[in-house]
Amino acid sequence: MSQKRVQIVILCEDKQQEVFAIHFLQKRGFIIDRNIRTEICPKGAGEQFVREKYAKEVVEYRRQKNKRAGMLIVLIDADKKTVEERLKQLNDALKENSHPQRQIDEAIAVFVPKRNIETWIHYLQDENVDEETEYPKFKKQSDCKPYIEQLVNQCYQGNLNENAPHSLKTACGELQRILPLLN
Repeated sequence: MSQKRVQIVILCEDKQQEVFAIHFLQKRGFIIDRNIRTEICPKGAGEQFVREKYAKEVVEYRRQKNKRAGMLIVLIDADKKTVEERLKQLNDALKENSHPQRQIDEAIAVFVPKRNIETWIHYLQDENVDEETEYPKFKKQSDCKPYIEQLVNQCYQGNLNENAPHSLKTACGELQRILPLLN
């Protein structure tokens, strides 16, 4: 896997999502150093924070995209909504600010774990999961790292297990969409 130096912005709800995203990108071959900026909800409603910052970050990505290779990674929990409802909220945030929706040729990836990121991590630990149960948070956010490498390989090869959560399958499709844009 070749190393890629890309300006990366991660917009997420909490530290667990940040750790998950950074480790995933590292395992996928991206150099994570000064080329990353993370926007995390300081406290309160994480999904509201992401929805409110989304349009601003999309505008900044678009402003910079002709100057350097960049990528915007957005993680927002679906919570009790569907993945599609959460994506519509983000699209509406762009529309409300008179900006076009995310385009297919933009390296803007939106990952929406249903119910939350812990669902994906528990699935990666070979647990049977459903996307309605709220799984417990981990004492240490880094506990997810050993499981991410298998996810990277499965997403890259397009061979997630049949029983993988729907939202995780959607996320792998999103990853497959943006990777060719970064070459």
